[in-house]
Amino acid sequence: MYPMVPGSTVTLERGKDGMVGLTIGGGAPYCPCLYVVQVFENTPAWKEGTLQAGDELVAVNGRSLKGMTKVQAAKFIQRIDGDVTFTYGKLTTDTNHFKEAKGLDMVMKKVKHKCIERMSSGTADKLGLTRAVLCNDDLAKKLEEFERNAKFYKELLTHMTDYMKLFDFDEKRTDLCSPYKGMGDLFSQIAVREKFAANEAFTIFADAHRNYHRAGTEFQKKAAPIMNKLGTYLHKAVPDMRLTIKKYANAKFEYLAYCLKIKEMDDEEYTFNSLDDPLPRVEEGNYEYRVVLRCRAQARAYFLQLRSDVRVKLQLLNSKHVQDLTEQLEKWTKVLLAYYEEAAAISDKANVFPIDIDLSTVVDAQ
Repeated sequence: MYPMVPGSTVTLERGKDGMVGLTIGGGAPYCPCLYVVQVFENTPAWKEGTLQAGDELVAVNGRSLKGMTKVQAAKFIQRIDGDVTFTYGKLTTDTNHFKEAKGLDMVMKKVKHKCIERMSSGTADKLGLTRAVLCNDDLAKKLEEFERNAKFYKELLTHMTDYMKLFDFDEKRTDLCSPYKGMGDLFSQIAVREKFAANEAFTIFADAHRNYHRAGTEFQKKAAPIMNKLGTYLHKAVPDMRLTIKKYANAKFEYLAYCLKIKEMDDEEYTFNSLDDPLPRVEEGNYEYRVVLRCRAQARAYFLQLRSDVRVKLQLLNSKHVQDLTEQLEKWTKVLLAYYEEAAAISDKANVFPIDIDLSTVVDAQ
């Protein structure tokens, strides 16, 4: 037989809908026992926490359930007024051992779900692929929105980085600032050779180019913190979120794999029952099936926990995205505008043309 702790009791109050929150499986005529198939969330049974998927139901309010079908047992429980006291046998099993024994089968089911997740139901049916699906999965749309935001940040930072390269000195490429400084030095040298108005004009022109260089350097200093702030979201918050999503996806596929396993076992049992030839595992108490039910319940609980974590993180990340992006783009615009306005003012002050130069002096100097 299977390991079980018999004789324990638990009393459940009915919910507002009159239900205790359990679904029942097994029972006559093929299975010698009745057992809990699922405990629904936010019901009296779920809140009380004693009964779990796979536990055997021995009696209700002192009356034995032996020999009843699951339908008869459900109707009997519904007819009871007030609280319901269950006598149950606790299923004691090492689910980790079961997972190791069935590891390859469950891994293949997880891989299968990963491969066909984005297929339509029609395509999967035509390929003969049976799968479990999450109905009304609104989280999928939120994850798609997150990926669009991450792509936007990546493209935005790429554009900003390319723009900033215009102000960074690099021997392998021409930047914008260094030539200004070089031109300023060159015009200073020319100014030394000239006299009077030409000297003054070239001096002003030299100062203007040096000021261009200074303005570009100031722009770099002010723009760098903005890019760092946006980079924190892209290079820290996004990878952390993706790691959480990866854990969530793995938990989801594991839960769906157990759902698929249970469906396969249900189909197998239905086929044998239709031939009036019950499965040996069913006649012996359907222990393996009940262990799978327990594994599915545990996988579901872990999946729902991670799902909640992902929702919370996505909400916080979206709030940060909206607030920070608006703030940083506003700063970037102001810094960029200040740079262009300063450059325009420098150009206005350097309006020294035409410049009179004594070409004979230049020729003699050469």
